[in-house]
Amino acid sequence: MAADQDTIHPADARDVAEGVAHAAAAGRALFIRAGGSKIAYGRPVEAAQTLDVSRLSGVIEYEPAELYVSAQAATPLAEIESLLAGQNQVLAFEPPDWAGLLHAQGVPTLGGVVACNMAGPRRVRAGAARDHFLGFSAVDGRGDFWKAGGRVVKNVTGYDMCKLQAGAFGTLSVLLEVTVRALPRPETSCSVVFSGLGEEEAIRLLAAALNSPHEVSAAAHLPPPAASRAGGDVPAGRGLTVLRLEGPRPSVAFRAGALLGLHESGVQWEAARSEALWAAIGSVQPLLADKNSVVWRVCAAPSSAPALLDAVRRQVPGADGFYDWGGGLLWIEFFGAVPDDAWACVVRGALGAGGHATLLRAEPHARANTPVFQPQPAPLEALSRRVKSGFDPLNILNPGRMQQGLLF
Repeated sequence: MAADQDTIHPADARDVAEGVAHAAAAGRALFIRAGGSKIAYGRPVEAAQTLDVSRLSGVIEYEPAELYVSAQAATPLAEIESLLAGQNQVLAFEPPDWAGLLHAQGVPTLGGVVACNMAGPRRVRAGAARDHFLGFSAVDGRGDFWKAGGRVVKNVTGYDMCKLQAGAFGTLSVLLEVTVRALPRPETSCSVVFSGLGEEEAIRLLAAALNSPHEVSAAAHLPPPAASRAGGDVPAGRGLTVLRLEGPRPSVAFRAGALLGLHESGVQWEAARSEALWAAIGSVQPLLADKNSVVWRVCAAPSSAPALLDAVRRQVPGADGFYDWGGGLLWIEFFGAVPDDAWACVVRGALGAGGHATLLRAEPHARANTPVFQPQPAPLEALSRRVKSGFDPLNILNPGRMQQGLLF
């Protein structure tokens, strides 16, 4: 195991366990780093030393017929996706490329995607990363090895530890090996696109489509400013309401024909144009006005999302956004220098008690001084503290990543 004053470079799982155990004995906090592409997601970690696990990389086992792949946690995501593509398979939760959004210089890894529970536009149909996370091995905050789950869905018994680790941002354990489910790649895809709808009308249309028998795999609405950045010959000043269909060609053609009847403005975009649009929606940054703006990610009831965005626009001139996940995900962009917590007051005030809002992009000082993740009610926060204490009693794994001054 290589080490310098500020960084530990474990070569294998045993080195990771030794590094964590030594840090625990010394009461020394660790910043867990793999590919480094999500450093700007969450609060700045309050640790003086880095545990760089990037050498723990490589596919361990891939069984196309069994629809799973196991790999070391620092395996580049691109390597996993390329391997699956060779067998005409995909990660169904469609991990998004946020390199532009987060100004990332690093390489996305399989473990990082799972640890942050990331998912792209297909989440509305396929679920998030946690729903495809089958098993793992890890090192806890004491330096002890442990594992959970397996390589098939039926192996999950008792407490579903995969659900607990996904979205923990490395605050509970250091992931060593990860097993995720793969699914067949859809034969083809297309988008049914409507233009000129108001936001409330658009969200109602998305809800009708998602509740239809036509298996819509993604649903988004882009107000005119975002639509103007989507590329192609989008009519000026008109928003786009978009439904994606995937599957066998005859099925996609039939379902597209049925959905075109939802509104007179409907047109069909074929696979190449459709894929480019959904890549932009998943990446987020191509649809934003500025690469340096402050960006919030808000999850709310779709029916209340238009009113929420309208309230934000009225309070902050120039603020705008767009809708994904049928309106359940709202991206909001702010401009200008303000006190660190000003946008939090605006967004969470408009959100109220239903949903949660995350400060996705901001300067480090703002992320350090703002509750980046939605504050938890007291009973849930107490439960989170007990869970954290069970896995990392000395609070040495990514301290401060999720909550300021607390055990995360």
